[in-house]
Amino acid sequence: MKFRRNKGRNVLALTILAVLLCMALGGCGKKSDKDLTVNMAYFPNITHSQALLMKNQGALEAELGEDVSVNWVSFNAGPDEVTALFSGDIDLGYIGPIPAISANVKSQGDVVVISGCSEGGMMLLAAPDSGIETVADLSGKNVAVPQIGNTQHLIFLDLLAKNNLAVTDDGGTVTVTATKNAYILQLMQNGEIDAACVPEPWAETLINECGARIICDENEVWTDGNYPVAVVAARKEFVEEHPEIVEKFLKVHGEMTAALNEGSEDAMTRVNEEIELATGKSIDTDILKESLNHITFNTGINADVMDAFADISVREEFVPQAPYEGFLSLGR
Repeated sequence: MKFRRNKGRNVLALTILAVLLCMALGGCGKKSDKDLTVNMAYFPNITHSQALLMKNQGALEAELGEDVSVNWVSFNAGPDEVTALFSGDIDLGYIGPIPAISANVKSQGDVVVISGCSEGGMMLLAAPDSGIETVADLSGKNVAVPQIGNTQHLIFLDLLAKNNLAVTDDGGTVTVTATKNAYILQLMQNGEIDAACVPEPWAETLINECGARIICDENEVWTDGNYPVAVVAARKEFVEEHPEIVEKFLKVHGEMTAALNEGSEDAMTRVNEEIELATGKSIDTDILKESLNHITFNTGINADVMDAFADISVREEFVPQAPYEGFLSLGR
C-alpha cells in the first residue's frame, strides 16, 4: 500500500510538471512558430493564381517574418498532393475540390478546407470534325479528361448522367481517356479524341490552336458556373498548432484574391512568370487574358456545392463515404 501511495504521488507530481510545462510553452495545443518551415503546395495553373502571385511577390514570406520560412512545392496531379498532405510533407495546399474531399476521407478528417480559391473556368469542347453538337452526341465518342477522379472528370460523369449517358466502364457508350492537359491538344490535333472536358487555360488553348468548338461553356457544364475548381486545404493538426500562421496566410490569400479580381496587367504578368518558371513555358498573353475571363477568384466556399461534389464522389465510388464533420473548417 505504501508503494502505491508513493506511485500515486509521483504520477501527480509528473502531471503538475506537465501542466506547468504546457503553460510555459503557451499551451499544450500550440507549438512555437519560431524557426518553422511552412510547406506550401500549388499547381502551376491559373486556377491557382493566388499561390502563383503570392510566391512571385514573396508576400507570404513578408507577412510571416524572418522566423518562419516557406517551402513552395509544385504538383501536377491532385492525388500526389493528397499523398503529401496525408503524410505530413505538406502543411497548406492549393488543390482541386474533389482531391480535397478524397484527402479528408482518406485521412479520416485530418485534412480540411480552410478557404475558397477559384470558380468556373472549365469547358466541354468538341474537335472541329467530330460531328458533336450537344452532350447527347457524345455517345460512341472518345472524350479526354485531365485525370481519373479529378474535378473535371467527376463533373463530366455527372453531366453524362443528367443526359442519360454513361462511360464504357459502366456499361455505357462514352469512352474516357485520362491524360495530362498538355497532351490533350496533341491528341485532338491527331484525331485521337473527339472531345475534351478541361480547365482553363487548356480550354482556350484548344479553341485557339485546334479550332475546338464549345459544347458547354463554364456556366453550362455544371451549376451555372458556381462550382469551385480550386480550394485551399490544410492539415488539421497544423491549423490547431499554428493558428497565427494560418491567420496570416489567409490574410495574404485574401489580398492576392483582391489583386487578381482587379484584373491588373502586373498581376497577370507575375502569374505567367511563375507558370513559366515551373513548366518551362509561359502562356500566350491573349490566351491567358481570355482564360481569366472565365474564372472567378474568391475566398468563400459554397457548402452546398461541396456537398454535391461529395455525393458524386460517393456515387461514382471514388470515396467510400462523405467527408468527416469539420471538413469545411473555416469556410462555412
